[in-house]
Amino acid sequence: MAVRPSIARFPGDQREQEVCGVPWGVTLVPFAAKDENGIPPVYGSGGELLPRCENCWGYYNTYCEQDQWSWECSLCGTANGLSTASISRYSIPDSCPEIVSSFIDLELPLEGSEEMQARPVYVAAVDLSSSEEFLELTKSALLAALEALGPGSLFGLATFSHKIGLYDVQGPIPVVKNAFIPPEGNLTMELEDVMPLFSFLAPVDTCKDRIASALDTLRPTTSWERTTAAGQGVEGVLLGGRGFGVAMEALLKYLGSEYGNTFALARVFAFLSGPPDYGLGQLDTRRYGEQYASKGEDADRALLPEQTPFYKDLAAVAVQAGVCVDIFAVTNEYTDLASLKFLSIESGGFLFLYSNTDDSTLPQDMYRMLSRPYAFNCVLRVRASSEFKVGHSYGHFFPDPEYENVQHIICCDSFATYAYDFDFVNDGGFSRHGKELPTLQIAFQYTVVVPPDEPSISGSKFSKRTTYSLQRRLRLRTLQFGTARNINEIYDSVDSEVVLSILVHEVILSCLENGVREGRILLHEWLVNLVAQYNDAFKIAEYGRGSLATSHVDVAFTQCPQLQPLPRLIFALLRNPLLRFHEEGVHPDYRIYLQCLFSALEPSSLSRAIYPLLSSYETPDKQAFPRHSLSRAALITSGSPIFFLDAFTALIVFYSSTADAALPFPPPQDCLLRSTINKVKQERIITPKLIFIRGGHDDATAFENYLIEEQDVEGSGFTSVMGFVSFLDEINRDVVEYVTKPNGK
Repeated sequence: MAVRPSIARFPGDQREQEVCGVPWGVTLVPFAAKDENGIPPVYGSGGELLPRCENCWGYYNTYCEQDQWSWECSLCGTANGLSTASISRYSIPDSCPEIVSSFIDLELPLEGSEEMQARPVYVAAVDLSSSEEFLELTKSALLAALEALGPGSLFGLATFSHKIGLYDVQGPIPVVKNAFIPPEGNLTMELEDVMPLFSFLAPVDTCKDRIASALDTLRPTTSWERTTAAGQGVEGVLLGGRGFGVAMEALLKYLGSEYGNTFALARVFAFLSGPPDYGLGQLDTRRYGEQYASKGEDADRALLPEQTPFYKDLAAVAVQAGVCVDIFAVTNEYTDLASLKFLSIESGGFLFLYSNTDDSTLPQDMYRMLSRPYAFNCVLRVRASSEFKVGHSYGHFFPDPEYENVQHIICCDSFATYAYDFDFVNDGGFSRHGKELPTLQIAFQYTVVVPPDEPSISGSKFSKRTTYSLQRRLRLRTLQFGTARNINEIYDSVDSEVVLSILVHEVILSCLENGVREGRILLHEWLVNLVAQYNDAFKIAEYGRGSLATSHVDVAFTQCPQLQPLPRLIFALLRNPLLRFHEEGVHPDYRIYLQCLFSALEPSSLSRAIYPLLSSYETPDKQAFPRHSLSRAALITSGSPIFFLDAFTALIVFYSSTADAALPFPPPQDCLLRSTINKVKQERIITPKLIFIRGGHDDATAFENYLIEEQDVEGSGFTSVMGFVSFLDEINRDVVEYVTKPNGK
């Protein structure tokens, strides 16, 4: 459980929080095996015995004052009595994880049948209203998935078009049974009546070859089949036959009937080649067209909200059924991911988008996703000491309908990241001289499947298991933070990557509510305000008598190293497709994909995705400089022949046109540069594309497009595209205007 605060020393009161201009919050990776310093939790058992506060329901922890008979809650200060059992346990303190460490992971008792629930279920739902190329890619991805799934897993293969196909692969020949999707309304029969669930779900360890054989039989439905089934569409336009909405609703109901009996977690992999255009949940893709220009509507704003609540409602059904949905969209046509995304992100799944089948990393992403450890049926709760509270929660979760600040996560892997910002409860703030420090407690309840050859994680001496089993666990982290004496101390404790994470969440919400233009304005105004407050705090800009020269403003934060990365990060975020305009060629589905990706990344990965890391090498075995600015000038002045650019989703090795011809191209497998590339690839949540470019021989556009500090790097001619120096000048001028206006400073 890695926790990173945006400011390590908290503001003393509400006025300081507002004046400093820095978002106050944390990012959290609950299922990370270690904390942010690389330290694992102390494992143990007896999580149900952990004392809890009678007032705030916080858990006992190392920061609680304790005597023989009672303890004082470190969150709310309430005195609580200790039970006889707890008094006995705490008489031998070294045996109790909660006394030894503030970061613990304890086993909890399971409810229900452990044996029946221990088999994970995976279902592939494949779009047959597609092409041969799409199906070949999907087959490759599912074959990779079968290699990643452990023995004991159950796998089901379903297809959808104008009908739903269910495959029984447990016999010598794959058998498929179909249910036709009506143009309106639900299926006329239950999928259980089409094929019993126990026939549909096949054990992977004994049926892998038969599943592969079934995949080989998949063929696209013909256009004749689709149009005949779909019939005549609106205004004489023939509708397609991609009944995705009805298929997903039926599958969720099908699987949900056995939730808690056959399985504890089911994952559905939905492979889409285009928008749902038939039956319930069909999407009108005509809203993505030229008519918005003629109507004078803001396309950036119009295409971001969902056009129907169908898939958001379906996500709630998935949560209740214990099903996590991953969507893999392989298409370059408008699919309206703005509507579809809720089904994946709110059920704990991922949303992937691939523009074509040729260079898609879908099989690698599939294998990578399923090879990672994951927890399921998770409940996440953040509690704060009495002076402050959680303001907003950000991330891919399903909020509890009854309890505040409780999030449900159907499936959570070791990369999944969530963010929270804080507010003061009142004007009093924190006591600067008292012994009580601001305290944060994160409780994460989760379930894991324990393989038969793995002993209990809590370190018990029992023999190894003979079957898969479930373990319910409680991971608990309690942290205390210092309080800053002044704004300078706040600035000196800033983590710019965490600040960026919280800002990205805020800007995404602003875009969804008010459009991209407003999101850009919010970000720009935030930086102007921060620069102004910093200059005031450090007494750099001496303004008086209503005037201030731009030369007196420190827009680069020269006196505060912790703030120095922020102008570049904000500049890069404004240049990112996430916040560029529709008329600049940003596809609305790609923008939605970036929203979903960026809002799930931990801060260091997000920082890399926003502002790529450019390093240089003298030879493939010798690094020259670890970091350069993203400009052509940096390339020229460095004099290095080889550059390595890490843009998170892409890795580019660029040999300059002046590089010695004797340097091996591409770099050999056993060199330092290749080792660095391989290490980076292993650490990624998705598979980055690896590109090698030889300057003077190959098209270098892919590399040059990342040199964002140049003026109008893509030659698009849009006035919104400016270089970094011009951007700083603009911020400088706006700061002067901000601090000298009558209602300003």
